[in-house]
Amino acid sequence: MRQVEPDIRVVGIVDPDEAGARSRLAECDRADVVFYPDVDELVTGAKPDALLIGTRCHLHTPYAIQAARYDLPLFLEKPVSNSMEQALQLEAAFERTKCQVVVSFPLRVSPLCELARQEIADGAVGSPEHIMAVNYVPYGTGYFDGGYRNFDITQGLFIQKATHDFDYMMYLMGANIVRVAAMACYGRVFGGKKRAGLRCSQCDEADTCLESPENRRRNLSGGTTRDHPCLFSVDCGSPETGMNEDSSSAVMEFASGAHGAYSQVFYTRRDAGARGSVISGYHGTVSFDWYTNELKRVRHHSPFTARMTSGEGLSHFGGDLVLSYNFMDLVKGKAASRTPISIGLQSIYACLAAKQSAETGQFVAVRQVGGL
Repeated sequence: MRQVEPDIRVVGIVDPDEAGARSRLAECDRADVVFYPDVDELVTGAKPDALLIGTRCHLHTPYAIQAARYDLPLFLEKPVSNSMEQALQLEAAFERTKCQVVVSFPLRVSPLCELARQEIADGAVGSPEHIMAVNYVPYGTGYFDGGYRNFDITQGLFIQKATHDFDYMMYLMGANIVRVAAMACYGRVFGGKKRAGLRCSQCDEADTCLESPENRRRNLSGGTTRDHPCLFSVDCGSPETGMNEDSSSAVMEFASGAHGAYSQVFYTRRDAGARGSVISGYHGTVSFDWYTNELKRVRHHSPFTARMTSGEGLSHFGGDLVLSYNFMDLVKGKAASRTPISIGLQSIYACLAAKQSAETGQFVAVRQVGGL
């Protein structure tokens, strides 16, 4: 946000971990910030111009429901909810509110995704009939060697990770996902039977374990190179009690009648990382990958192929900066949200359907915002 508005200040905070929150404050905020027990007292006491919710995922909905009572612009981290119960409560809270929301979905507004959307709108594929999306995550160990492995909070990686991808897939296809079939693999790579609380510094196998800080540094394989919790311990959960998946996939039907497929993999490393889509129709194919920053358009009925590239080194491939500008414009009354609460809800409904399908082995209908 400060790249867009250098003078922005944090004036009030609600956080169950006050000490941790204080330690992360910028120097310019430390003198005047006040901590409050809840959103109501923050709004009354600090009189902020806007609210931002960036807590752990299980708290997004409870705080957003409190924020919905006020006519203040709200920046809400994804996933907007982590259960159907939360999602239904959130939808009900925003049915009659003046609170305008920017949901943190930077992929849909990233320059490369916007370029793909424009190509499709200009007829590059004709009617979009199929989308194939992948997310080979080169930093996937972060979902097993830190706080993100707490399944009670994440509820798995369809909820935690695919919420980004399902959103931009619906954006590119111009239609909501209405039905999902999914499957997942749990505990085949990460997780295991090593004792609870084990860290690399306490482990007799640190010399040979590929996930030890020493071997991550030696192999340039990514992930934190500080002492960290064991990725192969019972603390990661189990398929029976709940845990993040090593990989998961979904086949989905769109309201337009088109269909698509999506896979995410969390043990990928280094240059194997990939994130993007192939969108096809009778007249052509458009494909892109955020890691290579390239979009390719193939014309099916004439001998021409075009390749375009975008800038590098930007957070969430440039989308975070776009959302920051959008949020600041919303605060100033100059623009509407590009990622309103309705798309946050539609994405989590699709993700919850995928999670249910993976657990039951059945096709699952996706709830639509408004209950349709």
